[in-house]
Amino acid sequence: MGAGVLLAQPLLTTLFLTLGGLFLAGLATDLLGRKTRLPRVSLLLLFGFAIGPGGLGVLPPLGELWQSAITNIALVMVGFLLGDSLRVASLKARGREVLLVSLLVTVLTALVVFSGLWLLGLSLPLALCLAGIATATDPMATADVIHETGAKGPFTETLRGLVALDDAWGLLMFTALLILADILSGNGGVSQVLQRSLHEVLGSVLLGLCLGVPMALLSGRLSRGEPTQAEALGFVFLCAGLALWLQLSFLLSAIVMGVTVANLARHHQYAFHEIEGIEWPFLILFFILAGASLDTGTVLASGLVAAAYVTLRMAGRLIGARIAGRLAGSSVATR
Repeated sequence: MGAGVLLAQPLLTTLFLTLGGLFLAGLATDLLGRKTRLPRVSLLLLFGFAIGPGGLGVLPPLGELWQSAITNIALVMVGFLLGDSLRVASLKARGREVLLVSLLVTVLTALVVFSGLWLLGLSLPLALCLAGIATATDPMATADVIHETGAKGPFTETLRGLVALDDAWGLLMFTALLILADILSGNGGVSQVLQRSLHEVLGSVLLGLCLGVPMALLSGRLSRGEPTQAEALGFVFLCAGLALWLQLSFLLSAIVMGVTVANLARHHQYAFHEIEGIEWPFLILFFILAGASLDTGTVLASGLVAAAYVTLRMAGRLIGARIAGRLAGSSVATR
C-alpha cells in the first residue's frame, strides 16, 4: 500500500463514517417527519445545528471543499428541476400571476426591510445592502416540502413558478441596491459593480441556454434507462463546473437549463425523473451542513438588528404576497 494511501486513510475513514451517519440521520428525520408532520427540512436543520460547532460539536471538520461541492451540486439539481415548472403552457395559464407576485414580493420585502432597519438607526448603505440580501430565497426548502407532501394542483404549480423566479428578481434587486449603496458611500465603484452583475446575470442565462439546447436534443434519445441518468448527471455536473469556472450563478444557470429542456424536449421527461431520483441524498447533506454552519455567537452579538431583520423580512414577504395576490386575481386559498 502506497504512502499516499496510508496518509489519506484516516481522512477517508472519517469521511465515510460521517457520510454514513448523516444519510441514516436523514432517513430517521424522514420517518420522524411522517409521524409528527414536522417538515423534514426543519428536522435536518435542527439536527445539523445540534451536532455542529454551535451544539455538541461532534461533526468532524472535513474541510470547505467537500461542503462547497455538496452545496453547489444540490443547488444545480434543484434549480434544474424548478425549470420544469416554467413551461410555456404553464406560463400561459398562470404566468401573469407568477410574474406579478414574485416581482412585488421581492420589491416590497426590500422596501420593508430597508425602511425598518433605517428607522432603527442603521446607515443608508448598510440598510440598502441588507434589504438586497433579504430578497434572496432558498428554493431547496420549498421544493423539498412540496416533494415530501406530494402536493399537486394549481397552487403547487404557482408556488414552484414563484420559487423559480424569486432568485432571478432577487439577484437584480440586490444589484440595484448594491449600486445605490455604493453611490451613497462614495466608493465610486458603480461601473465595476454593474459590470460584474451584468456578467453574472447575462452569463448565467447564456450558460443555461448553451447547455439546455444540446441536453434537450440528446437526452433520452440515445437509450432509455441508465444511460439517461448518466446524460442528466453529466449536464448537471457540467453546469456546476462551468458556473464555478466562469463565476456565474449556479442556481440561475440551472433554472435556465431546466426551462430550456422542459420547453424543447417535449418527447420525454426522463431527465427530470432521473434527477428527482437522486437529489435527496445531496439535500440531506446540504440541510445538515446548513444547520451546522449557524453561528449563534454572531447572531446573539447582532442583537436587535438580527431580530429586526428576521421580523421585517417575514413581514415584507407576507405583505407583498397578500397585496400581489389581490392584484393578480389569485384565489382566496392561494393568497
